[in-house]
Amino acid sequence: MSVLDVSPSTPRAVDPAAFKQIIDLGIALSAERNHERLLESILLGAKDITNADGGTIYLRTEEDRLSFAIIRNDTLGIAMGGTTGKTIPFPALRMYREEDSQPNHSNVSTYVALTGSVINIADAYDTANFDFSGTKAFDQKTGYRSKSFLTAPLKNHKGDVIGVIQLINARVRNTPDVIPFDVEVVPLIESLASQAAVALDNQQLIAAQKNLFDSFMTMMAAAVDAKSAYTGGHCQRVPVLTEMLAEAACNEAEGPFAEFKLTEEEWYELQIAGGLHDVGKVTTPVHIMDKATKLEKITDRIDEVKVRFELLKRDVEIQYLKQAAANGVDKAEIEAECGARIKKIAEDYAFIAECNVGGEFMADEKIARLKDIAKQPIELDGKVQPLLSEDEVMNLSIRRGTLNDSDRKIINDHIVLTIQMLESLPFPKQLRRVPEIAGGHHEKMDGTGYPKGLNRDQMSMPARMMGIADIYEALTAADRPYKKPKTVSESIKIMSFMKKDKHIDPDLFDLFLRSGVYKKYAERFLLPEQIDDVNIEQYLSKPA
Repeated sequence: MSVLDVSPSTPRAVDPAAFKQIIDLGIALSAERNHERLLESILLGAKDITNADGGTIYLRTEEDRLSFAIIRNDTLGIAMGGTTGKTIPFPALRMYREEDSQPNHSNVSTYVALTGSVINIADAYDTANFDFSGTKAFDQKTGYRSKSFLTAPLKNHKGDVIGVIQLINARVRNTPDVIPFDVEVVPLIESLASQAAVALDNQQLIAAQKNLFDSFMTMMAAAVDAKSAYTGGHCQRVPVLTEMLAEAACNEAEGPFAEFKLTEEEWYELQIAGGLHDVGKVTTPVHIMDKATKLEKITDRIDEVKVRFELLKRDVEIQYLKQAAANGVDKAEIEAECGARIKKIAEDYAFIAECNVGGEFMADEKIARLKDIAKQPIELDGKVQPLLSEDEVMNLSIRRGTLNDSDRKIINDHIVLTIQMLESLPFPKQLRRVPEIAGGHHEKMDGTGYPKGLNRDQMSMPARMMGIADIYEALTAADRPYKKPKTVSESIKIMSFMKKDKHIDPDLFDLFLRSGVYKKYAERFLLPEQIDDVNIEQYLSKPA
């Protein structure tokens, strides 16, 4: 309902064009997604309809204050808030008095926010209902004359006041003459305020939902990283590198990426996919995710193997003592033989311990020696058995890294679970590619990757970008217990072979090098000793 403090005695006819303007504004407001532009459209539209010289929009805060969101005054040339980028220096208005927490009805804006009424004041200097001392002080300082005020609440669909719009100094069109706001225009401003409030409320709800989803995404990525002390930064670094490569592609003016561009929504889609690209790892057992050595499960079983070698030494020493106690034996010969056997046992254990540490390659002759050592008999719990079990031999024979075929399948399954988890979420249309982008970073351009065996043409550009980012991050990561971090040059060389074998996108890899993304990432995330010079020309594709 409207409360008219002082109203003009003779209503004036409202320009019929104002009604169409209200309709057009309502349509525009419902489509606007930018918060600052929305506020600006509301205030400028209201000013235009009423031909007001100035206006302010306040937004209600969670602390029950009215915060200045946007201010305009044509005569004084004031434009703050909105799309101007200029910060409004004025403090928020208290809706409840600080001294006694009672409603602040002395200020017209807070009164409107508290009561939901519309206040139309013909002359602020002639009203006793509200305190305009601040306005008068402002006028005295600037030489302005604040006169007519129209203040209306912004009510959302629940009837809650989420803000206030205040218009100052209605004017006769095409003249500087200030007049009261016509009572006939009040319903139009109420209608606009209602539409504006709904648009703002919807925008705030969307922003709140987006914030909730972003927080959920961050929480899930943090949960994956928290599982492992050794891959704690992976879920943060891969999205950053992916976006760096995407930005480089967007900046290309010619070549294969000349037409590549990402909209604001597509950037957000890429960010979400990057943050959730390894979410399936929440199901991966920690002892496999963090498998630092070949024999590690819950604990490193090399300690059990070491005990068996110590038992072998003990048996040799006992045998020596028994032989040395016999009459007519050459003790020096027996002692030398005992020392040689113990030395051999120590060397064999050192070799086994070395095999337990994952490396880049384990040669056939090493595997043959491992199997020979494993066959040695040892008595445990009254039973004679091989020194190493079949499972231990199998794990110690792993040629690269620390994972056996079973471990690797479990690790690889994380991407299957990532896709399943993401496809189960009801992503809106603008995020529909998140599962494909997040789930494609282990595919290869020749179709030999996993989990779907997609080839280059079946993958989106962002998915191919994330594949390169995932590989470069993994090669250069300095927080993995099973490998030493590679230098930039070593990593680029390995990736050049992957390009040659059609495992990664050749155009993207060339862009990765030409744009300097590989170096920018290194300077931000790698250790100083990892950063070395790379002659990228030798790895770039030659012109056809």
